[in-house]
Amino acid sequence: MSAAILIGKGEDTPQRLLAQYANRHGLVAGATGTGKTVTLQLLAEGFSQLGVPVFAADVKGDLSGIAAAGEAKPKLAERAAAVGVEAWAPAACPVVFWDVFGSSGHPVRATVSDMGPVLLGRLLDLSDVQEAVLALVFKYADDQGLLLLDFKDLRALLQYAGANAKSLGADYGLVSASSVGAIQRALLQLEADGADHFFGEPALDLNDFMRCDLSGRGIVNVLAAEVLYQKPRLYATFLLWLLSELFERLPEAGDADKPKLVFFFDEAHLLFKDAPKALVDKVEQVVRLIRSKGVGVYFVTQNPLDLPDAVLGQLGNRIQHALRAFTPRDQKAVKAAAETFRANPKLKVAEVIQALGVGEALVSTLDDKGVPTVVEKTLIAPPRSRIGPLTADERKTIVSRSPLAGRYEQMVDRESAYEKLTARTAATAPAAAPPPSSNDTGWWDRGKAPPPTSPAPKPPKTPARRGDTVMEAAVKSATRSIASTVGREVGRQLLRGILGSLSKR
Repeated sequence: MSAAILIGKGEDTPQRLLAQYANRHGLVAGATGTGKTVTLQLLAEGFSQLGVPVFAADVKGDLSGIAAAGEAKPKLAERAAAVGVEAWAPAACPVVFWDVFGSSGHPVRATVSDMGPVLLGRLLDLSDVQEAVLALVFKYADDQGLLLLDFKDLRALLQYAGANAKSLGADYGLVSASSVGAIQRALLQLEADGADHFFGEPALDLNDFMRCDLSGRGIVNVLAAEVLYQKPRLYATFLLWLLSELFERLPEAGDADKPKLVFFFDEAHLLFKDAPKALVDKVEQVVRLIRSKGVGVYFVTQNPLDLPDAVLGQLGNRIQHALRAFTPRDQKAVKAAAETFRANPKLKVAEVIQALGVGEALVSTLDDKGVPTVVEKTLIAPPRSRIGPLTADERKTIVSRSPLAGRYEQMVDRESAYEKLTARTAATAPAAAPPPSSNDTGWWDRGKAPPPTSPAPKPPKTPARRGDTVMEAAVKSATRSIASTVGREVGRQLLRGILGSLSKR
């Protein structure tokens, strides 16, 4: 029999998730307080035991307890016996904590170049023209050897492109000042969410996400998302980047005995809430294709309607906790959830969904032929790790003892586009005005107002000129005429004398 994770006991058969079909993705849904997080914890434990690394976004902090052994409470032991778990005993999982902001785990970073213009443009909801301008500046950076590592590099490059639009246009095409401005405004919104913490170096090495411990158990990577999930655009940026990077870097895996990595996206509706259509299309594309790379994606959300139909149709393994039909939308969700399961003649699924207790769920997974099983009401098995969060001191101790401690904590700011463009701008700037001479009063150094200057003396007025009499005017005119005639005659004689002397030579 193929390796599998025991989910719980159904009314007719035990419900298991086969490892060979775990990359066909899945859904864990249900109203608040019905046990979704405990089910997520159970599945993460199971994958870890199979040697499959796990990534899970923890938006409430509850999942951190997976790093500590649970308590041997009688109720848990009774539940384990009821679902057929043999020799149940508390046990912790190997865990590495991550945090985009670096406060509750190792920092997670990526460079702007890793994100790329296409994905970044979709996240910023840019128009086609604006995306083209963004791709243009990325191409210019590649040609000029300008590294785009953090946000200040991208801002400096956009500012340079706007100031040199004419010269860039000759080689790269039209750079519209309005498009550059729109991109800068969109970046400001993303930066306000804390994107400057995410973009930078050292960038995350994906191999650190796909590790096992010395005993062969898969590492459970827990992303502290208590603050991150309140910033939906940044949350979507990180998760979509991570999936895209895995899709691009991992080779085709085909049909394997178990997945290479499994993702759990808690509060999955944040990936799609108010998201631009281009971003939703990208998520759908990645979910459809990444299973061929041996990666399974499990969405955890309150309502199946939170996910687009194109994504929902890709989820072969489903665990549906209770839903409450208090509103027309809730009633629609109950009906939709009931219709997505393979029908069971013994169950009225729409009614059972509303009557499920805590720790109960409707389960349908893929059988050994890859066909969805008939839905069954299932009593969920208890996890071996702690149900509930770690204390701050416990988390701090685990982070300090992590094999990755010290690798990502210190941000590196090496020479990149910002430094090179700043130096280039300074070299072409006009020379500054010379400083004041030492003979000046120096009032600018003392912070005082400049001394008053006395007005320059005015030149003395010349007396008004008396007008000439008629006789004086006639004499002056005759004098000028005679002088002019004499001057012309003298000039002719001089010229003839010069020319004559030249001819005699």
